[in-house]
Amino acid sequence: MANTSSAKKAYRSSLRKRVMNARLKRGVKGTVKDFERAIAVAGNAGVKELSSVQQAIDKALKSGVLKKNTAARMKSRLSKLSSKK
Repeated sequence: MANTSSAKKAYRSSLRKRVMNARLKRGVKGTVKDFERAIAVAGNAGVKELSSVQQAIDKALKSGVLKKNTAARMKSRLSKLSSKK
């Protein structure tokens, strides 16, 4: 356990950040899954959701939850998937 008061405060802060990062990451995963389901079911009609998925990925990138290349790879794969159908 942390000894100093500043270390205790840093620990509390890291717990809050961990919760927020997990929530954001879970949100991105959920939107990606929804998009993949929409593409599988509706085909080209699901392409409309691509911008919302890319927006969620960009927000996660901006907050530091995802790395730059990971976000680019995800966006590339999703756009490739949408153009296939």
